[in-house]
Amino acid sequence: MRELRRLGFDAATGKTAFALTEPGGTLDKACDMFALESATVWHTLAAAMIEGQALSADEANFVLARVVESLGEVLPIAARSVADNPATDLPLYSEAGRDIGAAVRDMRA
Repeated sequence: MRELRRLGFDAATGKTAFALTEPGGTLDKACDMFALESATVWHTLAAAMIEGQALSADEANFVLARVVESLGEVLPIAARSVADNPATDLPLYSEAGRDIGAAVRDMRA
């Protein structure tokens, strides 16, 4: 059963755009990229917050909810990636995440 996937944000309204995708299609790949980019941002923000001042319970819950949501979107992508090509795809995403994390840490210095 196909489900609506987040495709990004509508520039005119600022609302989330959704797409009903075909596995392996162009929209499916665009949704994968959006999910990976979002997860990378939330991971980086959460990591920076852990190293900074203590968060209130509401702030921590908000961030945790977004991280969990992002994980739910990227885990199926990672599983497909490993199934399709176990040697190449995931290291690229890991390297990109480390680069973004390093850039954010450098900005605080």
